[in-house]
Order: sequence, then C-alpha cells, then structure tokens
Amino acid sequence: MSSSGLGGLNRSPAGVVIGLVQLQNPNVETPAQLAAQTQRVVELVGKARRNNAAMDLVVFPEYALHGLSMRTDDAIMCSLDGPEVAAFKAACVEHRIWGCFSIMERNPGGNPYNSGLIIDDQGVIQLYYRKLHPWVPVEPWEPGNLGVPVCTGPRGVKLGLIICHDGMFPEMAREAAYKGAEVILRTGGIHRADPPRVAHHQSVERVPESRADGERLSVRSDGTFDSMGEGMFCDFDGTVMVEGSHRPDEVIVCEMRPDLVREARIHWGVENNIYQFGHRGYVAVKGGAQDCPYTFMHDMVRGEYRLPWEAEVRVTDGTPCGFAPPERIYKG
Repeated sequence: MSSSGLGGLNRSPAGVVIGLVQLQNPNVETPAQLAAQTQRVVELVGKARRNNAAMDLVVFPEYALHGLSMRTDDAIMCSLDGPEVAAFKAACVEHRIWGCFSIMERNPGGNPYNSGLIIDDQGVIQLYYRKLHPWVPVEPWEPGNLGVPVCTGPRGVKLGLIICHDGMFPEMAREAAYKGAEVILRTGGIHRADPPRVAHHQSVERVPESRADGERLSVRSDGTFDSMGEGMFCDFDGTVMVEGSHRPDEVIVCEMRPDLVREARIHWGVENNIYQFGHRGYVAVKGGAQDCPYTFMHDMVRGEYRLPWEAEVRVTDGTPCGFAPPERIYKG
C-alpha cells in the first residue's frame, strides 16, 4: 500500500495530488439555473486551489451541472464550444490547476451524450470522453462512440476517465490500462438507492492501476434524489487510501503514485494480470498463448453478441422509467 501523502502535504517527487469534489446535488431545469450551477463549479475550482496549493487536478462528479433529473431539454444541454466549457477552461487557467468536468452534451443526431472532459492548466481540453455504458434503463443518454481515451496529465501521469456505470464492466478498466492509464478517474452521480459501498469492489482486478473514484454526489437532496457522497481513492492493489464523508462540497485529497504503478507493471510476476491476460501460461509455452479464447469477444466483433437466455430478458428499453421505446438503430 502506498501512502496518501497526507493529501499532498508530504509530496513525493513522483506523486500527483488529486482532489475529488463531493458536490452538493443540484436541481437544474432552466438556462438560468444552468448558468448559476456553472458558476458554482467555477467557485469550487477556486476552493480546491485554496484548499491545497500542491493540488494538480480537481475532479467533479458526473451530473455536476445537470443534477440527477435525467432531463434532456435542448435548452440546458451543453457543447464543447459553449459558455459552460469556456468557464471551466478559464477557471483552470485562473487557478493554475487541471480539472475534470461533466457535461450533458447536445447531440443533433439523437439523444444527448453524457460526456467527461479533462482540461489542463492552460485551458486546453486534453481528454474528451462520452460515456460508453449509460445506466439503463434509468439513463436516456446516447451510447458513447469515442472509445476509452487516455491522456498525459499533470506531472506526466497517464490518465483514463470512465463514468459511473462504466465501472461495472471490468473491460473498461482493462481497456484504459491497456492504453497506458496509470490512474483511472471514475466520476459518478449515484443516488441513495445504490449500495453505499459499491466502489470498494468494482473493477479492482490488480490490473494494475490506481483509481480515484469521484463516485457520488453529496449526501444532501435536490428535493427528489438523495446522494451520499463517500468518494474514495484506491491503490492499485485495491486498498482504499482516502474516503470522503457526507459533507456537501467537501474536497477530499490524496497523493497518487504513478511511479509505483509503473514499477509493479514491470517487476510483478504474480498477479501482473494486464500482461498475463495476453500471455497465457508463459511458464509452459514461450511468450505465452496470445490467441483470443473468449467466445463473447469474437461474437461482439461479428455483431452477434447473444446470451443463452437473451430471449427471456424482460427489460430491454427505457419504458420502466418512463422513456418511449427507441426506433433508431445504432450506427456506431
């Protein structure tokens, strides 16, 4: 287990200091409320910087702008060239800090995307991601089409970003790690109906990489949805390093150690699973078997993914949550 570095106060030469904002759950119905919430996020970027002069990156949860209502009104959707993203860029420049932000992104061809952005301290978008696995049947968002991108973040750390329900699929963490991610940010907006300790056991597979789970909004209610806070930082062996509480707008901070991730990836024998996954049984055969023995992967590539019990699945659209059955076919 690596130390949290007392939130970066005892900074290691190779460490990266990350803050997770336990944001008060907003209720946004109008453009004016969207503008006000944008300003609130900007103010919290400043709070994060004042909170810790060593902080390299501040992370906001999914739904930080729009709350948990699942509204798709075009009037409150965002775009990369819109005023909300411009405000985020300006805040990162003003406070000399990297930021990870959430927007519900306007999509002229269909439902909005649930998108995440990592912006550097010069105001440049370094990572742009659209949620691959919306939380169906509750969420109406268009399935993402940008893959799982990775960027070089502050102090040279390789960052991946996945969003909330994405973390239920271990393939997401593996894809990010395969592309070089050393720290995976998992932003989320989970309400009280969900298991309060779910992030302890999701996607911890000794990939290895470390995770910063900005996994839940504040414990307070927006009048409809209750959220519990409790974000956390996990080391690459699954150890929880720092946890948040239930206080609204709390910023929890941890020093992550990508150098230890790099060391483990190179020197581990036992449980170096990201290497062993593609080199099966290398003790018996030189270099290990490098085939693909997984039926579901072959079927998915052919567009033939089908479960043995597929015909018996009862919930296959959003009608249980009040959404009309879709008519469009996904084009990719």
